[in-house]
Amino acid sequence: MNYRGSCHCGHIAFEVEGELTGALACNCSICSRKGSLLWFVPHHMLRLLTPEKDISTYVFNKHVIQHRFCPTCGIHPFGEGVDPQGNKMAAINIRCLEDLDLASVAVTHFDGRAL
Repeated sequence: MNYRGSCHCGHIAFEVEGELTGALACNCSICSRKGSLLWFVPHHMLRLLTPEKDISTYVFNKHVIQHRFCPTCGIHPFGEGVDPQGNKMAAINIRCLEDLDLASVAVTHFDGRAL
């Protein structure tokens, strides 16, 4: 299935292809504050509709995840990193997807100990 998403003001827009079967609520120091519900997809399934130069990035701790956000409204629609096997991944904040019934998505609560 193809989904469209954006930040609050629409400055960052994207499409993502895949089967959304669940999301992760991470309790790390940044995800818990943002309230993101993350859907992990291979990076090539994410297609930016906004030039990358117009998207801001925040990294912290080990600097392995690029938390991408809008410099205008501050919303974090996705992050980028690699999985344990070294594959490029995108972590889509499903709260930023259009026309999605959040109540229909199973959410796993991650405690930060193992992935």
